[in-house]
Amino acid sequence: MAEVRHGVDALDRALVVMLAERQRYMDAAARIKPSRDVVHDDARIEDVVSKVLAAAGPAGLSPAIAEPVWRTLIDRCIAHEFGAWDRTRA
Repeated sequence: MAEVRHGVDALDRALVVMLAERQRYMDAAARIKPSRDVVHDDARIEDVVSKVLAAAGPAGLSPAIAEPVWRTLIDRCIAHEFGAWDRTRA
């Protein structure tokens, strides 16, 4: 069990690094988007989720994990982007 936990902890650290990189892209998007109205984009959300689900199967990731995790991630990233957009225009 210790080895399993060690592996999970290592993956969590790697995920933090990748999520921080994703957040930097959200910061960049906030600087680029001309209007607060375009921060939330339903079509883009569905496109991202669709791509994730297409990649999940071959990777061995259950869609029951992938979809809710990515929808939550997208939701939180949009909230972050709104804040970043507001800060860049304040």
